[in-house]
Amino acid sequence: MPSSEKIHIIGIGDDGLTGVTDAARQLIANADLLVGSADTLALVPKNRAERLPVEDSFDGALQRIGKSPHQKTVVLASGDPLFYGVARYLCAKLGKERFEVLPHVSSMQLAFARVKESWEEAYLTDLATRPISNILDKVRIAEKVGLFTSETSPPAAVAQALLDQRIDYFYGYVCENLGSPDERVTQGELSELAQLEFAPLNVMILVRKPNVPDRPAEAIGRRLFGNPDQAFLQSRPKQGLLTPSEVRAIALAELDLGPRSIVWDVGAGSGSVAIEAAQVASGGTTYAVEMDPEDIGLIQANAEKFGVRNLVPVLGRAPDAWEKLPDPDAIFVGGSGREISRLVELAFERLRVGGRLVANVGSIENLSEVHAMLRRHARDVQVWMVNVARGIEQLERVRFEALNPTFLLAAVKVEKAQ
Repeated sequence: MPSSEKIHIIGIGDDGLTGVTDAARQLIANADLLVGSADTLALVPKNRAERLPVEDSFDGALQRIGKSPHQKTVVLASGDPLFYGVARYLCAKLGKERFEVLPHVSSMQLAFARVKESWEEAYLTDLATRPISNILDKVRIAEKVGLFTSETSPPAAVAQALLDQRIDYFYGYVCENLGSPDERVTQGELSELAQLEFAPLNVMILVRKPNVPDRPAEAIGRRLFGNPDQAFLQSRPKQGLLTPSEVRAIALAELDLGPRSIVWDVGAGSGSVAIEAAQVASGGTTYAVEMDPEDIGLIQANAEKFGVRNLVPVLGRAPDAWEKLPDPDAIFVGGSGREISRLVELAFERLRVGGRLVANVGSIENLSEVHAMLRRHARDVQVWMVNVARGIEQLERVRFEALNPTFLLAAVKVEKAQ
């Protein structure tokens, strides 16, 4: 039985056959079936091949290609089919061995060439598949950025979203209709680009201005975790009751958060631990459980102050308040009441296997009870007494002002409770 014909995925630009190689032109000329979007097929003059236009999905075309394994089939794609193109999808569906790929210059490559910037270290992404909110942290620290924009995220919306987050230290370029006679490149400040409209087919490039910091001036000194206590809004007369920055830093390190961790902060108070956990696990969700309505308002205000969007305040008394929450990867429990041991036990039961729990208690009695309880559920329980003294200037001398000692306990759930 003869083997199946290779399916050729050929990249093509707006200049049609003029811009492809001789080998690609020969494959297109000898094809029995040409597959591609209506716009892409229109770039090739009529020939002997049957044409199969593709609308929004390649699913229908896949069935046709699968039923005709011995046809000479060519799939036409815009630019480089392996760079946010259709080749990866087709190879995943039918197997890499069925395909050969002949790339064209991608529109991203053309755009960087037009603005005369290298792109080997640029952050590149496609806004047709990712919302703007998901890329802001990547853009914030990048030197250069290349974006395929979309109908829902056009250049003006991208520029405005960056400005809203005080990311105003980039020059912007919008490259429209690349390779076409009506090609145009617009350069400007983000505030200028936010006021303009562009053709749907465009690539947006951002280049960091020279000699600017990696973040806005007002954010310098703001840390991913371990922020100074005074950076958080606190209620009076409860001022000073939030988890101190030094203790917070140790607790967050022991929580061992990943980029997409689900986190609970139980007894969240002003939300300092929850906010910093949300910053570390920026692709996950942090739930701040608090029974005081006034503190819930502070959590929301602090989240807004720090620009955190993945924190969910939960008003209610634990454990009832977390009943409908998703099982967490990490839990922080803070408190000094008599029920702290039982609360930690119930929280530990909800942890996913492999999850981490850190408890912060303030008394020897609570330390003893929580430690004994965790020893019954975990193989290894780590304990710290955190005794911190902060240096202060007094009469041209450094003196130390001690904070109240506190205790941290940490345990990993290595298997389900019996």
